[in-house]
Amino acid sequence: MKDLFSVTGKTVLVTGGSRGIGEMIAAGFLANGAKVYISSRKADACAAASERLMAAYGGQCIPIPADLSKLDAIKTFAEDLRGREEKLDVLINNAGVAWGAPLADFPEAGWDKVMDTNVKGPFFLTQQLLPLLEAAATFEEPARIVNVGSIDGIKTPIFDNFSYGPSKAAIHHLTRVLAAHLIKRDIIVNGIAPGPFPTWMLSTGVGGGGDVDNTDWDAVGKGNPRGRVGQAEDIAGLAIFLSSKASGFTVGDVITCDGGSVVS
Repeated sequence: MKDLFSVTGKTVLVTGGSRGIGEMIAAGFLANGAKVYISSRKADACAAASERLMAAYGGQCIPIPADLSKLDAIKTFAEDLRGREEKLDVLINNAGVAWGAPLADFPEAGWDKVMDTNVKGPFFLTQQLLPLLEAAATFEEPARIVNVGSIDGIKTPIFDNFSYGPSKAAIHHLTRVLAAHLIKRDIIVNGIAPGPFPTWMLSTGVGGGGDVDNTDWDAVGKGNPRGRVGQAEDIAGLAIFLSSKASGFTVGDVITCDGGSVVS
């Protein structure tokens, strides 16, 4: 029963790791002894997050910027990572976008960008990284994939982001489909459905304009059954659980991390 939640020495990739929930998850792994790669579309933001995380937690946090909504970029990214590592213990498919517009005006671009980033990207990145995941996987210690969805893929969203909820429902079901296929290869796939966290994306939705530091998160949290928004420890702890020995018999689940939003 010792070291049930240990991720020390694991090699972890967190997509969308330069801010928000991705950065929170990357911080948790780094603080607990993992070697962490982060990716995001903007090279400067990716590099800055890497420096910020290492300054706070030490260890190794390596940035590899890439637009993981495009297959060519995914293939290039995977080739780059294969040149750096012989195995990958944990893949956190977190990168995601949203698009808000009224129903009558919702554009095709807003549909395609969200579906490409939130559904197509995780699938093809998983496909391209399977050799590294299989190299890490054993019967005793399977490799892990954690797909980050949203409670908007479970309940009806309150915002006019018509492609976002369906994309997250899709990644939840893709989690179950991949779990069924990959468990026989000693790769465990699960998902997380976060609720309200202090992120740029939610700040834009609640009137904060993307200013995370100056958004009134206490006011947002009062609308949650738990009485607050999520904290870094909440989401990082769940991701670490799903990447550790403690979750070795948990397969194909999508676990909410939402303060009770879905059940209330």
